[in-house]
Amino acid sequence: MRKIGILGLVGVFALVLVGCGGGDGHRTVVIQSVSDQPADGDIGFTAPATFFISQANATGNVQYGISGATEFRAFLDFPLDGSNGGGVVPLSAVIVSADIEVFVDNVSFSSSVPTFLDLVQFPITGLTSADFDSVPLATRSLFDIRTLDINNFVRIDVTSLMVEAQRLGLRDLQLRFLLDLAATSGLVQLNDGAVGRAPILTVEFR
Repeated sequence: MRKIGILGLVGVFALVLVGCGGGDGHRTVVIQSVSDQPADGDIGFTAPATFFISQANATGNVQYGISGATEFRAFLDFPLDGSNGGGVVPLSAVIVSADIEVFVDNVSFSSSVPTFLDLVQFPITGLTSADFDSVPLATRSLFDIRTLDINNFVRIDVTSLMVEAQRLGLRDLQLRFLLDLAATSGLVQLNDGAVGRAPILTVEFR
């Protein structure tokens, strides 16, 4: 279920304090941060060497998978320093958990799309063709996006990727969605523009 509920102001999410957890006497903090739409986008690649780059602030969505002879990969940028009006994750924080929620606009060419999620780095000033196949800093295990998820939010656990981003001292959690390399079909479109449907990161830390 969508954690922010009726909060509809894009880019503005408050810090939330929660009680002690696990009986260890430490308070934890939960922050939320929407993705940075001007930095988000997708890259399409058609062999042998043709690239198509789209920014989310122009299209209102990002997509990944295969359409015809073109493979797409989607990129989302979640600032961790509050620069988009969201919460701040201090570099000294210990990560308890992290997840993202994305709204699925469409799934086509397959009833279930096997997906990998990479922790990467890309320029917030605009994607380049080099970002399509850049070496990931870490990868989340395979999961599926299905036709049953259309017009719904999907929650994806990214705790391991957030922990690595924190270890590396990154000020943005930058993620790349891509189709499992063993798959031959499937295309997913994620909303990245409508109020209340933007991708959102939730991090709990102490």
